[in-house]
Amino acid sequence: MTEPTSTDGVRIERVLTAPIAVVWQMWTDPVHFAAWYGPGGATVVVEEMDLRVGGRRHVEMRVATPGGERRMWFTGEHLEINRPHRLVYTESMADEHGTILSPAAMGMPADHPTTTTVTVELEDLSDRTRMTMTHAGIPQDSPGAMGWNMAFDKLAAHLAG
Repeated sequence: MTEPTSTDGVRIERVLTAPIAVVWQMWTDPVHFAAWYGPGGATVVVEEMDLRVGGRRHVEMRVATPGGERRMWFTGEHLEINRPHRLVYTESMADEHGTILSPAAMGMPADHPTTTTVTVELEDLSDRTRMTMTHAGIPQDSPGAMGWNMAFDKLAAHLAG
């Protein structure tokens, strides 16, 4: 289920067939995160995931395109960690060194936000988990919103596999 949280945000809720501790690990363990994050066909490398408030995230995503492989990097900072119920972090497009890209470097208008916020809330349903992810700062109809839905399909398959 995808619904807008504002004019500039997306909210996705899924009930996953896994205990809350396992779903938490999918978000916070670099190996598991890399296995499901990103749209179908993407390869993800977690360069850094310092799981503490103020800790840095740096993720590379590789996507095959007709013109060759496209490489993108995302960086951010953990703002809130309430294990195993809530994770909040910032996310920005970056270069390979983790330097945040300007809107012009992303091919966007000058007033385009460079930093967004991802909030993950997990609710224990015994052997299942209700996961609600809110990504403030991206439009509901953006490629990023579609990418999240594809990623969560991969997450469900990863948990089942």
